[in-house]
Amino acid sequence: MAMTSSGGELAHATADREIVISRVIGAPRALVFEAFTEVRHLSRWWGPEGFTTTTRAFEFRVGGEWDFMMHGPDWTDYPEWITWREIVPPERIALLHGEFRNDPNAFESVLTFEPAGERTRIVMGTVFPTKELRDEAVEKYHAIEGGEQTLGNLAAYVAELTNEITRKGAES
Repeated sequence: MAMTSSGGELAHATADREIVISRVIGAPRALVFEAFTEVRHLSRWWGPEGFTTTTRAFEFRVGGEWDFMMHGPDWTDYPEWITWREIVPPERIALLHGEFRNDPNAFESVLTFEPAGERTRIVMGTVFPTKELRDEAVEKYHAIEGGEQTLGNLAAYVAELTNEITRKGAES
């Protein structure tokens, strides 16, 4: 998410406030995008290893919200809230993510879904309001490992979906 200035040099305006995680998933982009945008799928894979998710409200549209609770493996509950800022199916999603509506510490994320043959490369770039909030997320909440685990859970879930689709196609 480094930006290029008009002179061609990289302008690292957000470099000290960002995290970028990516993964190649063995499924077509449309299926990966669907798994990321339908609540019936999200509740099956969202979050790091050992976490579960309970959705309280979900409306996938620009300006819509996802209000949910993440349940940690240690039984700690984490309130979460997302509002969708941009949706370009099946290419891009921009969102604001905090603990609650109007959270002053909410961070912005942009997800891109890039075709890679029969696979999809998903890139999740997150920019925090301050370097301190980014550092806290990395050190205290293990945001990089958690993000990698979340995309790993997505990959495993999409693999299950792909197998199910293949099996149903073979039965027809």
